Amino acid sequence: MNRRKSLIVAMLCVANGAMAQSVEDGLKDLYYGKYETAKQDLEKVIAAKPTEERAYYYLGIAQLGLGDNNGAAATFQKGLTAVPTSSLLQVGMGRLDLLKGDAAAAKQKFEAATTATQGRNGDVARAIADANSEIKGGDRGYAASVMEKLLNNEGRKKKEVYTATAADYIELGDAYRMLGGENGGKAINTYEKALELDPNSAEATMKEGLVNYNAKLLQDAVNDWTKATNMDANYGPAYYQLYEFYITPTKAQLSLENAAKYLEKYMSVVGEGAGKLENEYNLAAISFFKKEYDAAISKAKSVLPQTTEANRGKFTRLLADAYLQKGDTATAKTEMEAYAKAAGDSKLVANDYKLLSAVYQANIGDSAQRAQNDSLAAMYLEKYALADTAKDAEKYRNVAESFKAMGATKKSAEWYGKLVNDFSDEKNTGKIQDMFWKGTMEIYAHEYNQADSTWGQFVAKYPTQEVLGTYWRGRANMAKDPDAKDGAALPYFQHLFEIKGDEKLKPNQLMFPYQYLMIYYYNKDDDANMKIWMDKVASIDPNNATVAAIKENLANRAKSSSKPAPQGNKK
Repeated sequence: MNRRKSLIVAMLCVANGAMAQSVEDGLKDLYYGKYETAKQDLEKVIAAKPTEERAYYYLGIAQLGLGDNNGAAATFQKGLTAVPTSSLLQVGMGRLDLLKGDAAAAKQKFEAATTATQGRNGDVARAIADANSEIKGGDRGYAASVMEKLLNNEGRKKKEVYTATAADYIELGDAYRMLGGENGGKAINTYEKALELDPNSAEATMKEGLVNYNAKLLQDAVNDWTKATNMDANYGPAYYQLYEFYITPTKAQLSLENAAKYLEKYMSVVGEGAGKLENEYNLAAISFFKKEYDAAISKAKSVLPQTTEANRGKFTRLLADAYLQKGDTATAKTEMEAYAKAAGDSKLVANDYKLLSAVYQANIGDSAQRAQNDSLAAMYLEKYALADTAKDAEKYRNVAESFKAMGATKKSAEWYGKLVNDFSDEKNTGKIQDMFWKGTMEIYAHEYNQADSTWGQFVAKYPTQEVLGTYWRGRANMAKDPDAKDGAALPYFQHLFEIKGDEKLKPNQLMFPYQYLMIYYYNKDDDANMKIWMDKVASIDPNNATVAAIKENLANRAKSSSKPAPQGNKK
């Protein structure tokens, strides 16, 4: 090969290499969730063109996706050194401010970037909106306004008109979705606009599923995510959403079999593109879901020494949970305590608190240790529920039920009360059961006046449940009057039978009002009414001890009254 021909071949190779290492290729990798692959491609772009600001920014995003926050910070800073006027990289630094919890510093950088680009740069606007939509502490309303300004061409000269992309509408839809409430419909409409521009956008369809999930339309959400995988069989994030759906510990969702299936599908399309650590974690998680706890423990322990700080928590949780599930509660406790101490309370997340609560509930010990563990379990359980500012009825119910299982009836009543009082009927469709358990737990917690009030409200709000509410209101007042002397429960039990409650309640339930009324009339020396209720008690329990005691007392009383009066001495 002559020198001239060799030079041409070399130039073609360089050209082909540049094409394979473009920013767009990196963006495609990010779209598919392949953060490691995106990182590698974008590093090559920067090596070829050290002033490519978009490559620095999206490289930083890839590093954040890999949990390497320090690496992302270094990348953004290096990019600003190369391109000091880059608004996009300023937004990257603002994103890091949000991650650190400094919303004011972040907003300052976002505003400066918007001003510099006059709100007409798609990459900058999407970067600002994405940071504010996705990161805790972000301003979702601001995210929406930034995207609305980008897309609003009203009054712009022809050369200033911005041509919207599917990615723009997806970002605006994300902002509406995170705003929640009535904005859910706006989010769906905006994702539909994205699909008009790109009918094959699996991302838009997947995010419609997120809106439906937030609206508690669970089957619609699953249908959307499944549809997204059918639209693009290589779209990993949709498989990941299905995986996360099935690992959610609720009756309507939890299926470890399906979780393992979709995680394996996710890994098959994303592969090592998600990063080595993510890959290792997923392999350990699959073993956990298949109840191969020793394999999960071995994998997690082998990776922990080399993991990043950002990933240490999820590996530790997996490790500790595997120990917990196989019955080694002491080791699970040791692992979580060590992690919690090293991380510090400010860095613990909701799932840390949940697992810590479960660990302390499982460690019994002697009576003194049991009391201490119960106290810690309760504390972490509440931290778990309150860790997310967005109130979630299912999470609150999980807390109430956990306190109930622990026998912490007062705390259980308190959390059922939050479900009743803190959520609208639309946000909590299970409120009738929650009010039932609130009143019941109040009785068990000896908070009888509060229980009386709860059951009164229950009957008023749910008139079709009058029998049940009246019965339990009688039980609450019966507990206030255990000797049946004051008649506190009398009006409620009388009303119970007026509305034919005896036709709807079970015999074991009826024993309470029957016995109360029997004893009440016995105390009042009203033998006629007493016998009515005594016969009802005996019809359920012929050997009832209270009936036997009353009969014995009545017999003794009759015997005593039949004795002749003592005669005085005759003179």
